[in-house]
Amino acid sequence: MPTTLITGGTSGIGRAAAQLLHARGHRVAVTGRDPEAIAAARRELPGDIVVVRADARSQADTDGLIGTVRERFGRLDLLFLNAGVFRPAAVADVTEELFDESVDINFKGQYFTLQKALPLLADGGSIVLTVGLGATRGAVGATLGAASRGALLAMLPSLALELAPRGIRVNAVSPGATATPLWDKLGVPADQRAAIGASVPLQRMATAQDVAEVVVFLASDGAAHVTGQEIVVAGGQGLGL
Repeated sequence: MPTTLITGGTSGIGRAAAQLLHARGHRVAVTGRDPEAIAAARRELPGDIVVVRADARSQADTDGLIGTVRERFGRLDLLFLNAGVFRPAAVADVTEELFDESVDINFKGQYFTLQKALPLLADGGSIVLTVGLGATRGAVGATLGAASRGALLAMLPSLALELAPRGIRVNAVSPGATATPLWDKLGVPADQRAAIGASVPLQRMATAQDVAEVVVFLASDGAAHVTGQEIVVAGGQGLGL
């Protein structure tokens, strides 16, 4: 039975991927740091999905997470590095604290989770990185999120080459506007969300399930010869001149 670790898996895209992979026969562990999301995941996800509280900024938490995965699963077939934070701000308003939080969660934390998980990752396994459309298309107020997430995309080709001798494939998924709880956290009103959805060429935001389906594909035998690639899931958003 294949095994999967999803960082940032207690809500949104990560949670949708956890449910889909579990339904398709994976043993799954997810991480989160928000107490309410963790409690909800433990109540609502299938009982055999392992829910671990882990803050990506903490190396001690990461060590504990990998220890739990080693004890429960013994190995990993899929590592989905999805945890992230988005704090929109103009360049002039970015503080050092905000900068450090974004980089520590979006890049540093994911990098060292990857490093520590590699000994558990089976030869022939798969790694999927969540990046995001903003890393290459741009949005006002998104310099920090784009740069910290974009660092994952920058390392993608090198990581894919480094792990290719083990048969490990490394790919990225980049969602555009996606209907997740993030909009509630940002306080974006319903009419503004509707306008954003209407501006997408396919006339709606993506759902978390839309993105999860691509993650599952990248982890499957159907993508057995795909590595070092980014798949954008944005309904055509960002294609226009």
